[in-house]
Amino acid sequence: MHLLRNDCEREFVQQMRRMVSEKVAPIAAEIDRKGEFPWELKKVFQEMGLLGLGVPEQYGGAHHGHIYTCLAVEEIAKACVSSSLIVQGQTLGWEPILLGGSEEQKKAYGPRVAGGEILISFALTEPGAGSDAAAMKTRAVKKGDRYIINGSKCFITNGPVCDYVTLFAMTAPDKGVGGISAFIVDTKSKGFSVACVESKMGIKGSPTGELLFEDVEAPAENLIGREGKGFKYAMQTLDRSRPVIAAQACGLAQGALKAAIDYGKQRVQFGKPIAHFQGISWMLAEMATEIEAARTLTYRAAELIDENNPQKTYLSACAKLFASDVAMKVAANALQIAGGYGYMTDFPFERMMRDAKITQIYEGTNQIMKLVIAREILQQ
Repeated sequence: MHLLRNDCEREFVQQMRRMVSEKVAPIAAEIDRKGEFPWELKKVFQEMGLLGLGVPEQYGGAHHGHIYTCLAVEEIAKACVSSSLIVQGQTLGWEPILLGGSEEQKKAYGPRVAGGEILISFALTEPGAGSDAAAMKTRAVKKGDRYIINGSKCFITNGPVCDYVTLFAMTAPDKGVGGISAFIVDTKSKGFSVACVESKMGIKGSPTGELLFEDVEAPAENLIGREGKGFKYAMQTLDRSRPVIAAQACGLAQGALKAAIDYGKQRVQFGKPIAHFQGISWMLAEMATEIEAARTLTYRAAELIDENNPQKTYLSACAKLFASDVAMKVAANALQIAGGYGYMTDFPFERMMRDAKITQIYEGTNQIMKLVIAREILQQ
């Protein structure tokens, strides 16, 4: 458990735990089985103000620090990673506007994002441009007072259900990443479509889609910041979102550990609960230790975000790398402790293992995290 610093954080976590126990945990397996966006939970989160955790109060939100977003996502992910992505995805889609947008944009979109009136997604990745953003093919050409956008985006979290996207597109292709700009795009615009909703290994209750932009018109005032600054906003956004993914990984791992402990206490073999056999108890001890280490690293990274510390890029990548690897290892070991039953869908272990894998992939693969970490330490 993160060492909560004050009564406000403790009260917030208590509220989250009550809500997760009553609203999320009972339907987590059903969400995975149906593979549909849980609109009923979106409404619950909306009423609790969770969709505004990344939005400062002056723009209609409930932002009291990046740590609160991490706490909320961690607690939800203990029961259901798909549901935690409602909060995480909303914060991710809003961040480029917060970082680079005008006061007018923040005042126009902040209250709607925070109140849950709109869902907003972050649209950077393309079929041929994942880690290599300079290979981006989506184009935005200015014509008069509008930009005409053509291209596609893939693997967009909540893309099939969102109302707006913060879209990254080339305005000056000859400049590489220096030619990328960011836009606020209404998904009701003519020429926008969802090409497909992906069938995924995990996080099945969070729809992931490929988005098409065919002569989509965006007003010039929907340009975020200045032309050519989009890559900067995207990287700054990922610095801020990686501790949230790390918190998600910690939550999933903690949920898997609890399920393994409960199973280990109940499952009797050779005359006693299997949790009392040294081989199993040591596995549990190692899992608990690794989770504590991951959580400490995660919340230190979140603190650096709140402090705007220059080390935030480095530690955010460290947290995401380590916590996601821990989540995958813990989920696999929890399933192993449950043995054959762990492999069955009647228990949460196989779902947790499937969900854990994505934390090693999105917001930058763990291989990219190692590149970021190496670059940062070599520049110091």
